[in-house]
Amino acid sequence: MTLTRQAVVLRQRPVGAPRAEDFELVDQTLPALADGQVLTRTIWLSIDPYMRGRLSDAKSYATPVPIGGVITGETVGEVVASADARLAVGDIVVGPNGWASHVVSEAKHLVKLDRHGPPLSTYLGVLGMPGTTAYSGMTDIGRAKAGETVVISAASGAVGSVAGQIAKRAGARVVGVAGGAEKCLFVQETLGFDECVDHRVLDLRAALEQACPNGIDVYFENVGGDLQQAVFPMLNAFGRMIMCGMVAEYNDTKLRPGPNLMRVVRNRLHIEGLIVSDKPERFAEWRALARPWVMEGSLKYREDVIEGLENAPAALMGILGGRNFGKLLVRVGADP
Repeated sequence: MTLTRQAVVLRQRPVGAPRAEDFELVDQTLPALADGQVLTRTIWLSIDPYMRGRLSDAKSYATPVPIGGVITGETVGEVVASADARLAVGDIVVGPNGWASHVVSEAKHLVKLDRHGPPLSTYLGVLGMPGTTAYSGMTDIGRAKAGETVVISAASGAVGSVAGQIAKRAGARVVGVAGGAEKCLFVQETLGFDECVDHRVLDLRAALEQACPNGIDVYFENVGGDLQQAVFPMLNAFGRMIMCGMVAEYNDTKLRPGPNLMRVVRNRLHIEGLIVSDKPERFAEWRALARPWVMEGSLKYREDVIEGLENAPAALMGILGGRNFGKLLVRVGADP
């Protein structure tokens, strides 16, 4: 029997901000299963800012999506056919299966999930790559301590919301930065940050100085742009800057000027880039640590759900413009 699927492929490389015409929803024929492979139907698809980089052919840490190739992305899916003893029909798995309704993949690249534990969607957000990114960033680079001031950009987002809660558990004073009053209220009242600055204010530097009267010891960078320019001069001696992402600049066609780095010398700053896949062991560590917190409700999260695989391109365009509120997900199929 011939099996077909729907998939979203890259039609052309975006110049600047991605547009709908850069993507195409296509029908594809699936190959028969070989030994060691499984067929999964996609339930949840993660939408993340890093995907913009995969659409470019510029040199990077990861291979770009080829023209005509399925867009990269983490998914949670249900096994519907198996040629591997490790996975059975009905098992729920998470893995890098991309923007498609069904996927044939190697069983060894998938992680089996407990379908009776936390909501399956959380394994793409608070318990998935974003949560692990926050954990790795704060553990390996930020090392927030009691009494320090930690600033989290994109504080209502999937990574920032977890990073700030980790810093709070360490006893730090945590200041979030988010876009708009509703997000700032969520950051303070639900996530428990001490303060939140709206990056849309007229004088961002003044607002940060008011929120951080003792300067900044740790900065979790997800945004870049004007916010980075405002934060950098406020970093205290021996401050740490976790360079996770710069979503405000992902659609730029030329690099913006950066801050003068003499302050790195004078203040003995530690600035380090973060690619979570460099430390794969952190995924299992974080899942084991955070799963009880999610189950008991002490680790807060918010999800922003878009319905239908065909709307994945619009979802990516939205997250690059800051229009999501929380972890952005596409519901591709029924969640059992």
